[in-house]
Amino acid sequence: MRHLKVEFGSPEWLHARLGLPTASCFEKVLTPKTLKPSAQSVGYMNHLLAEWALGIPLQSDGTDFMERGIQLEGEAVRLYEMERDVDTQAGGFCTTDDGRIGCSPDRLVGEDGGLEIKSPAPHTHIRYLLGSPVDDYLLQVQGSLWVTKRKWWDVMSYHPDMPAKYVRVLPYPVIHEALDSALQGFLAQMDAAKDQLRALGVIPQTTSMAA
Repeated sequence: MRHLKVEFGSPEWLHARLGLPTASCFEKVLTPKTLKPSAQSVGYMNHLLAEWALGIPLQSDGTDFMERGIQLEGEAVRLYEMERDVDTQAGGFCTTDDGRIGCSPDRLVGEDGGLEIKSPAPHTHIRYLLGSPVDDYLLQVQGSLWVTKRKWWDVMSYHPDMPAKYVRVLPYPVIHEALDSALQGFLAQMDAAKDQLRALGVIPQTTSMAA
């Protein structure tokens, strides 16, 4: 694993992930329920290829609750560290050893763990309190475990006016094998598409590890 100590959302973070498939979008490569190729993979690949060609991030606008989650993350981290009696560090951006696939952990916990924080709408938090948030983020969390090779990942649902919900997730080898196969195939298709685009006169502007 490579760990880049860049701030989430910063120009350095955006540059580091430019043109790379990342854990938050693995469900666009692999369907979580069936572990079969996703119908969204072509659109996602074209998005990444456009970033590679233009050298700029093509970010979709964040939702209100995504922005809220960023604002509440500091509170959530302090609560997690206090209730779990641990210290954490900013996750930055992590990649596989070859630098071609990445994830952005909210926090890294010690040498073995990671933390994914969600600050959902109140009714969604209620659903998580009564059940679990893991299914909604299955490939993101398992993908982060796969990229970082860590032993466990905590998923935290946080709302400032209700108790937090914590679920610890362990690596699931069947999912990791499916991710490895799907992502290697996805990268091979991307490489072939880059060759075609170069032959058509596209001069890539990106200088990231995706080049």
